[in-house]
Amino acid sequence: MRILKVTQSYEPFWDKGGPAIKVPAIAKRLARQGHWVTVLTADYGLQRAEDKEQIVGADGERAEVIYLRTIARYRAITVNPGVIPFCLWRLGNFDIVHIYGLYDLLGPTVAFFCRRFGIPYVVEPMGMFRPIVRNVRLKHLYLALWGRRLVLNADAVIATSEQERQELIEDGVPEEKVVLRRNGIEIPDRLPDYGAFRKRWHIPSDAKVVLFLGRLVPKKSPDMLMDAFASCLKKEGNAKAWLLVLAGPDERDGYREYLQAYGAKLGIKDRVLFVGPLYGEEKWAALQDADVFVLPSQHENFGNAVAEAVAANTPVIVTDRCGIAPMVHDQAGLVVPYDREALTEALWRLLTDEALHRRLRQGCRKVAEALSWDEPVAQMVRLYEALRGVRR
Repeated sequence: MRILKVTQSYEPFWDKGGPAIKVPAIAKRLARQGHWVTVLTADYGLQRAEDKEQIVGADGERAEVIYLRTIARYRAITVNPGVIPFCLWRLGNFDIVHIYGLYDLLGPTVAFFCRRFGIPYVVEPMGMFRPIVRNVRLKHLYLALWGRRLVLNADAVIATSEQERQELIEDGVPEEKVVLRRNGIEIPDRLPDYGAFRKRWHIPSDAKVVLFLGRLVPKKSPDMLMDAFASCLKKEGNAKAWLLVLAGPDERDGYREYLQAYGAKLGIKDRVLFVGPLYGEEKWAALQDADVFVLPSQHENFGNAVAEAVAANTPVIVTDRCGIAPMVHDQAGLVVPYDREALTEALWRLLTDEALHRRLRQGCRKVAEALSWDEPVAQMVRLYEALRGVRR
């Protein structure tokens, strides 16, 4: 099959969030299976305008990556005039189009031409269809202008968790169009040596490390984690042996500075370490060396970082608002309501109950084995095959 992937962000722009990690994993696997894959994405400023990369598959098939020149930008939204000639001259060559995410202009533009040319397309909203937390009015405006038409006219809409599936149906997407397909995890062939992250940041080997890894944004509630951690420190006599690590990019809106000031206000400034964004080997080193991974998000359609922590055999704590919660509950971690006291109690338990920590750590392997990309990609191939003959 000839498959087009449309995503606002792609590697190496990992600081833009999940698509830059998820889409390459899927595209490369499809190429290795012999499909011809093209990824259409935006250039975020690394002088790669209109550049192309080739990812060679096992049988010589290729995944082509096209970085469109960006002439204007607001936050993650880019203006890429090259998308129009691409659609006019090349879109008709594809059997199926898969669009990732909302709140950009690439997806609606490609979807418009798909409808015009009768090419079936799939949309994966990635938890964005229900406006929450920030810029809610602007998100409602986007949905009214482009987003709802983009999603409701799709031949299939991908939900990565039961939570997201229910939200899509509640928000007006026909149930028969919604396809439940979980995310997977990309585990490197060789994980870093234990202790590498601690050595890099001069963290004692006997310190208990609580790790948050993700974008530093209000939706993910790192401030509530700081509250919970501060409460645990008050209970613990040997407070110097515990450390909270906040890893991830901010969006240059002052939120990291707010968190730093908040740590000082809580009296835990010396117990909180900001390490910036971590990718590749550095990310896996941090996940391995942590004692507990926490994602106290207000809303998460899946939770890729949680899955990666589990793959690194690190027990997790997540809120019940994370799509991955049912997969890790009482097997690889603890699931709590979105509540500071509940989070504090769970964090205290995992830091002090060695038997519980050991049991959940042992359970990580089984959960991780169920999180490979093999089945999700196979499911996508079956869906693409079913839709490829559908010409409107």
